Amino acid sequence: MTTEPTEPPGPAGPAEPAAASGGGGARAWLRERSELGVCLLLFALGVLVLTDALTMDVDIAQRGPIGPRTVPFVVGAGLLLVGALLAVDVLRGGRGEAEGGEDVDLDEPADWRTVLLLTGVFLGAAVLIGPLGFPIAGALLFWGAAYALGSRHHGRDPLIAAGLSLFTYFVFDNLLGVPLPGGPLMGVL
Repeated sequence: MTTEPTEPPGPAGPAEPAAASGGGGARAWLRERSELGVCLLLFALGVLVLTDALTMDVDIAQRGPIGPRTVPFVVGAGLLLVGALLAVDVLRGGRGEAEGGEDVDLDEPADWRTVLLLTGVFLGAAVLIGPLGFPIAGALLFWGAAYALGSRHHGRDPLIAAGLSLFTYFVFDNLLGVPLPGGPLMGVL
């Protein structure tokens, strides 16, 4: 049993969709490959991060071979590499899957309470980092974020937040050489 094509074949074979046959040209071609916009964004971010890393004023004799420039170089190069790989995939015909929402009910409204709580926690940490220092402001940030996202372990969460904040402060300040404000704990740490 053979099936007949629903549209008569043209000179190059079966009829092509109108978007690819020149009735919109470049605009239709780009619309079908909208993921290239993400590639451009990744390239722009990669160039921005690398440019910023190159213009960073760091004395290599004081910091050693691994310093504040290392992470921006790795991140910038990674952004360029991922952008290039994604562009190659899109140009070869790869398509992103439509968002299925996984376990998210797309009919439910946004949880604005959580968004506003997280915004307040981030803004509060930004205001408090100067007078209180990173260890205290970071602990409040981590604890507040955990609370905003639904954790209600009032005995455990502050301890984990304080430990995570002190660990982050130690790694950045002592190992990477990125000075963070210590605040009132400056003499203790």
